[in-house]
Amino acid sequence: MPEIQRVVPKYLQIANYVRDQILRGDLQPGDEVPSERQIASDWTVARPTATRALEALRQQGFVESRQGSGTYVRDRMRPNRLARERYIRARETGKIYPANERAVILAAGRDIAPAHVADALGLATDAGVVRRQRVIYADDTPVEVSTAWYASSIGDLAPDLLVRERIRQGTLAYVEQCTGRHAQHARDEMSARLATSEERGQLQLDDPSAILVVRHVVYDSEDRPLEFTEAVHLPHRWAFESTYALS
Repeated sequence: MPEIQRVVPKYLQIANYVRDQILRGDLQPGDEVPSERQIASDWTVARPTATRALEALRQQGFVESRQGSGTYVRDRMRPNRLARERYIRARETGKIYPANERAVILAAGRDIAPAHVADALGLATDAGVVRRQRVIYADDTPVEVSTAWYASSIGDLAPDLLVRERIRQGTLAYVEQCTGRHAQHARDEMSARLATSEERGQLQLDDPSAILVVRHVVYDSEDRPLEFTEAVHLPHRWAFESTYALS
């Protein structure tokens, strides 16, 4: 039988919390992170625990110390944001994007589901679906193109999905509100391939260029697919990070 996992050390909980703020965009490159003194006060921990938390972030490459000044998010820390970071940020702040990011909706309407989309949503081959495509910009540079797909019946209940305008609370929150179905868990699959000519134009890439592809499925509380999204990301921005114990 596998062993029960031990509780994550407190210093690592603190480091993970700050890391998540960086990944969500709440802390931007160049922003100062809490000092040892502030961490010790906010978390009610000893200074050595706060010191170790900041050291963990430095070792992981998220922050850097500046002599006589403090600890700052590294200037090169510009990750692609996965859906989970956007969901958490939206639920905690009411906003999907940080101040330096924005989205432009390229398309919204009804379509016929490609085979892999129908399979992900549990639909019949060539079933009707709702399709929304957007480009996400960070500091006015295109960094992601994503296409979200929903069963046609969801479009009947959530008509704003068919309008080529941003849904301010986020499409998933809007779908939850309109359908009464609530997102319970999600699955991400990642792969890489060469960008198509359309994707190169949207992301301002050279020919040829590799891209990271993330296929994201959201399930409701009854394990029914609610949303399927396929996103393509720039090759020079990493897309995920995980820290875990080996013993």
